[in-house]
Amino acid sequence: MLLSGEEIKRKLNDTIHIDPFDESRINPNSYNLTLHHELLVYEEVILDAATPNRYRRLEIPAEGITLQPGLLYLGRTVEHTETKDTAPMIQGRSSLGRLGLFINPGGSLGDVGYCGTWTLEMHCVQPVRIYANMQICQIYYLQVQGECGGYGPGKYQNSCDIQPSLMYRELGGDDHDGQMELNFDELLHESR
Repeated sequence: MLLSGEEIKRKLNDTIHIDPFDESRINPNSYNLTLHHELLVYEEVILDAATPNRYRRLEIPAEGITLQPGLLYLGRTVEHTETKDTAPMIQGRSSLGRLGLFINPGGSLGDVGYCGTWTLEMHCVQPVRIYANMQICQIYYLQVQGECGGYGPGKYQNSCDIQPSLMYRELGGDDHDGQMELNFDELLHESR
């Protein structure tokens, strides 16, 4: 069963938490989440699921940033969400899909008990300009039937930043290597 917008509001601050919350973004059966002001882009030619991959951080300026086809961009929601008795799902907004921007084609289902911001997987079919704080996706909630244990300390639980893939942990990769953020500006200033 999909929760209505009114039911989402009724459960707010009880079994559903959305922070910050703006009532004007409630839809008939979902809530619009907004885009944070940073993105991550991988720096590898070939991404390897068994090892951490290098990435760099991009700031979205006030005039927006133009996404390019052929690249995977990772962003995150401004909002921190938590659920206690429903399964949250996110989906890109259809208005953005009509511009050729696709959000989370492979990772839209959250577990009951997930707590944190949502990492957004974004790619486009032609150049498209996006902006910080734009309404980027919708979160909706499914009622779970039967017994369901809460979401434990998973690899993405309590996220408050953009999370690159941690699949390497499942494939026996070493956690002490971690993801490798490249900060070209800092490296450039150190070399001078």
